[in-house]
Formats: sequence, structure tokens, C-alpha cells
Amino acid sequence: MRNNKRNIAIICGGDSSEHDVSLRSAQGLFSFFDKEKYNIHIVDVKGLDWHVNLSNGLTAPIDKNNFSFKQDGKTIFFDYAYITIHGTPGENGIMQGYLELLHIPYSTSGVLVEALTFDKYALNTDLRGFGVNVAKSILLRRGEESKYTEQEIEEMIGMPCFVKPAADGSSFGVSKVKNADRLAPALRNAFMECNEVMIEEFMKGTEVTVGCYKTREKSVVFPVTEVVTENEFFDYDAKYNGQVQEITPARISPELTAALQEETSRIYDILHCNGIIRIDYIVTKTPDGSDRINMLEVNTTPGMTATSFIPQQIRAAGLDIKEVLSDIVENQF
Repeated sequence: MRNNKRNIAIICGGDSSEHDVSLRSAQGLFSFFDKEKYNIHIVDVKGLDWHVNLSNGLTAPIDKNNFSFKQDGKTIFFDYAYITIHGTPGENGIMQGYLELLHIPYSTSGVLVEALTFDKYALNTDLRGFGVNVAKSILLRRGEESKYTEQEIEEMIGMPCFVKPAADGSSFGVSKVKNADRLAPALRNAFMECNEVMIEEFMKGTEVTVGCYKTREKSVVFPVTEVVTENEFFDYDAKYNGQVQEITPARISPELTAALQEETSRIYDILHCNGIIRIDYIVTKTPDGSDRINMLEVNTTPGMTATSFIPQQIRAAGLDIKEVLSDIVENQF
């Protein structure tokens, strides 16, 4: 008689600078999932080394032909994959394509959406056409470092500005540039992470982030979190080394809260997302003093440690994260 508990793979690791952060998200997810309902296994992916962490402290290799592993002489097949890789290959459509070929349902959006949201410049260009406010930016590919002079960049984008990898899942390689003569080292830093680099205008305002998920039965938008850091921007140390205040719910008006949640839901639908996403924004002021919501980034595999934004927002909403994860899994069946 077949065990009727679904076998779920929490796929983590990856090949980006955020490999170890992803492992922490996997441990968070492992603690959150309903063990009465599911058999949970953590699958660590790095390059061609794919293995599952067994309960006895050992590991077993993943058979990439069918995404299975052997335990006690039995072959274990997965019914579902929860992807928590931050960066390639889990946040850019590559892992999704592999799972599609094997007809294994998974937690994120599809191949096209993942590839689009991973490329910040492409995403901004696409969403701008739907009336989403995004920062002014220009794209440079490796070998094009001298395409614009420093003066031309300053005239187009202004100072200060941000230089960041255009397609990367982390805060590595991001610089806030205050003077044009610092563009060259900032570009070198960004090109160490990615072959495409975006130079983006600086927007002064309140940084916030909002999570959302939808199923066939419900649409859930979480409370807004306000992000306050003394650092120059929300960098790696702010994200992962505690150099930040994360205030949920945000200290903003009910009207702005509703507008941010509505925009998050709208972007979710425009992109036809799946699973939990988190969208980061900067709220700036227009000349007449009204609020302007500017989208910064769509995160399709947001951090899932106990202190990450999404678990914070789920708690603030009075929801049980165990039930939220079950909602997301069961929506695929």
C-alpha cells in the first residue's frame, strides 16, 4: 500500500553568492511544513552535485534522470518541489524548465516569468508598459563599459545612482555611486557578478516590501513591511547581518497600505505568478506632496528563514505559515 503522504523536495543551494542564505531558507521551510501531511526532504543543488540530506546525517545523490534518490534500497520519487534557491538556477527559469520536463509541479512561477523577473532591466521595461512606476535606468553588457561617458551617464540618470547586476538574486555587486568618477570601480564590481549591469536612478523615499500569494480559491496579500537601515541602502549586511529595522505593519497611512497591496496584487496578475512572491518598493513624494509608488524588484523565491520578511508578514496577518505552505502545494493538484 502506497504511503499517501506527498514527498516534497525543498530545493536549495544554487550557484550564486547566496548559496548559504538559501540553505537557511530551506531549514526555515523544513521547520514550517506540516510533517503530518508531507514527507519533507532538503535537496542541496550546487553545480552538478545534487544530493538529498538524509535524517541520519548522511546524503544520497539525486538521480537527475527522474529527480529521485535511493533510501534503504528503495527509490524515492518526489511529488512536488518547493524551490528556495536565491539566484541561478532556481530563480531564473532553469530549474523550472527541468521540472517541467519531468512533469513535477513546483512552487514558483513558470519558466518565462522566472526568467523575466530575474532580469531587472527586462522586467522594468515590461512592467512600464502596464503603467507600473519604475526607476530610470540604462543597461550595459560586458564589453560595453565605454558605451557612455561618465558625463553622459550622469546627465541621463543623475547622481547619486545605483550600479547593480541586472540578473542576479542577491545584493552582491551593488554599489551606490555618489560621484561620476566612482562609476568605473562600481561597474567592475557589478560585472564580477553578472554579464549585464544596470545603472539606475536613486529615489529618495520610504522603502517597503509586500508579499502575496494566490490559489484557485483565494487571493492573499500580506501586511506591508517598512525597511529602515542606516546603511547607504538595503545591502547584504542590512539583509542578513541585522543592520536594519523591519517594521510590520509599516508606519504608513491606511490609504497607502491599501494602494501598495493593490499594486502588488495587480503585478502578480500581470505576470501570472504562482506561489509566494514579494515585491519591493520605494514610496516617493510628487511635487504636489502625494505618494508615488515605485517598484524596485519582484522576488519570486523570497527568503524563508524565521526572521525573513514573508514569515514576519504571515505572522502579522494572523495566519499559520504551515497552512499557507499547504495552500500553495495543494493548489498544484
